[in-house]
Amino acid sequence: MKFVAFSALALATSVSAFSPTAFAPRTSTSLSARKPFIAGNWKMNPGTKDEAVALGKEIAGAFSSSTPCEVALFAPYPFLDATVDAVGSSGVKVGAEMAFTEGKGAYTAEVSVSMIKSVGCNWALAGHSERRTLFGESDEDINKQVLNLLNNDVGCILCIGETQAEYEQGLVGPICTTQLKKNLLGVTPEQMANVVIAYEPVWAIGTGLTCPASEAQDVHATCRSVLADMYGQTVSDTVRIQYGGSVTPETVDELMAKPDIDGALVGGASLVAEKFSRIINFEEAKVSA
Repeated sequence: MKFVAFSALALATSVSAFSPTAFAPRTSTSLSARKPFIAGNWKMNPGTKDEAVALGKEIAGAFSSSTPCEVALFAPYPFLDATVDAVGSSGVKVGAEMAFTEGKGAYTAEVSVSMIKSVGCNWALAGHSERRTLFGESDEDINKQVLNLLNNDVGCILCIGETQAEYEQGLVGPICTTQLKKNLLGVTPEQMANVVIAYEPVWAIGTGLTCPASEAQDVHATCRSVLADMYGQTVSDTVRIQYGGSVTPETVDELMAKPDIDGALVGGASLVAEKFSRIINFEEAKVSA
């Protein structure tokens, strides 16, 4: 369980690049606790239904009462039903990688919220960097997706983050602030209970570049400060913020030790059961008395 202090956080507009990081444990000085949440985003993988079922079963088998976090798998549409069956009653959740903004109609190839709910999915992603950069989804498009999910009682992982060019220009803070404010427009404080934020430094996804844990913590603290300005400190302190930049078994422990990093959105490593099993069963930092 992650504990957080009820204190104001400074809104930084940029963070230092590739700075050395200290392995700092979480503190236990808070009035509230956030349960970590680690999710696997399978993207357009694996290649077949049988592979998806096998992967889901193996990951579900690694999830137990001692696993220190909630776990979800975001699978391609054709595999959602089968993945729900594969994880069974293990406690692992299954979500969709996105859902269209309309309920039904002449929208060839789109999938509605009611469709994903009907196969047992109560979570969906919105705003993933690939949807923004490859498919041209705007902040307004993403805001409509977020509202549609929440208004239909489906939890939303909202992905935000800067490109490499924006990072090099020192625009991390402004970009994340703008995306949060635009993508959450119209979302009520009560609905934020069903929102998870995933910070994805786009430049660190599949590029070989690494975002140090201390730097990720700085951005997460900035995001929490923005949420406090939007919704108040109490809501801000309860929202879980995941990190989504090429998380691996080698980096997860240090990331999860940071006070404002409440989980991870994992891409490639979630397709290897052994790696993802290690990630969801991360080593919790020991806090001295």
